Amino acid sequence: MVISPAPDLALYVHWPFCLSKCPYCDFNSHVRARIDQDRFGRALRRELAYEAARLGRRRLTSVFFGGGTPSLMAPATVAAILDDAARHFDPAPGVEITLEANPTSIEAGRLADFRAAGVNRVSIGIQSLDDAALATLGRRHSAREAVAALALARRLFPRVSFDLIYARPGQDLPSWRAELRAALAIADDHLSLYQLTIEAATPFEALHRQGRLILPDEDTAAALYDATGEECARAGLLAYEISNYARPGEESRHNLAYWRYQDYAGIGPGAHGRVTVDGTLRATRRHRAPEPWAERVEQSGHGTTDDAPIAAEERAREALLMGLRLAEGIDLRRFEARTGRTLAQSVDAAVLAQCLEEGYLVLTSDRLQATPEGRIRLDTLLGCLVA
Repeated sequence: MVISPAPDLALYVHWPFCLSKCPYCDFNSHVRARIDQDRFGRALRRELAYEAARLGRRRLTSVFFGGGTPSLMAPATVAAILDDAARHFDPAPGVEITLEANPTSIEAGRLADFRAAGVNRVSIGIQSLDDAALATLGRRHSAREAVAALALARRLFPRVSFDLIYARPGQDLPSWRAELRAALAIADDHLSLYQLTIEAATPFEALHRQGRLILPDEDTAAALYDATGEECARAGLLAYEISNYARPGEESRHNLAYWRYQDYAGIGPGAHGRVTVDGTLRATRRHRAPEPWAERVEQSGHGTTDDAPIAAEERAREALLMGLRLAEGIDLRRFEARTGRTLAQSVDAAVLAQCLEEGYLVLTSDRLQATPEGRIRLDTLLGCLVA
């Protein structure tokens, strides 16, 4: 009998605290006047130990500190978590270790400490290089501070990425091209460029509902998306995912684990995971609220609220939803091995045929891909395509 090796693992660590809540954000983030760093650090390490005990030795390919604002964490906590992860798992050579940061929470000593802790990639939430836009987005930094923070990060870390938001109220094509060119002039190997969307239960959603916040129309948004790809390609950064652009070889390995539907463990308040336990893929979720999550960890070693096997049909749906975001698309052999279903069993045949005919998807003997035109319409397509 041949025993299959345990799949590689990506690790996500959620730090839920921010200095303020941005009006467009629906992430699990919380503002606190005071944060008990020791308590939450201990809880994260204990939950990591719980997860490692049931997963066993795995090759660890990436660690991602997300939030919230992980750069508000004590660097010693980051170092301790990374030490624990290296003890529980087997770090791959050159394991990618990313920490998200905001310019307002960056200063030389802290960034240097994060680098010393083992972080080798930083992702900075700049969001705009326009001060008026930053004010609209509720950001607490200026464009000058953002550029300075980026320069500092590039001196300390071998890999740096930053985020921008476009399709903002009042934004037109010439202004976005100018802003993006300025960003590309200071970018290194990776950019995340997101269209502003209205998320439920956010201040922006209320303003939009009242007609006080108006986004660019669909045609303008599509033109902005097309221009984004053109400008990035001109600078040597290719669209490997709908909102992510990188020089070849500099893609986010951690995020690729999500989009390729590989195993990832999530610890911390509200963190999700997809992990193989005893040969079964399971969906996990932790309690969202920070203090109740910490109490659960202190009482039982983990803050899990959901932990259930994923049925084959749901595995296929998730793999399609994630994989078609990638320019590389979905490897059909890997899809079938991971989900237990063929593509034909997982999609509406008539819709697939129409998508192929209209040039939104491309199907070969071993791969299904969305074309650039298809990726623009992906949410709509997937709603019809997935059986």
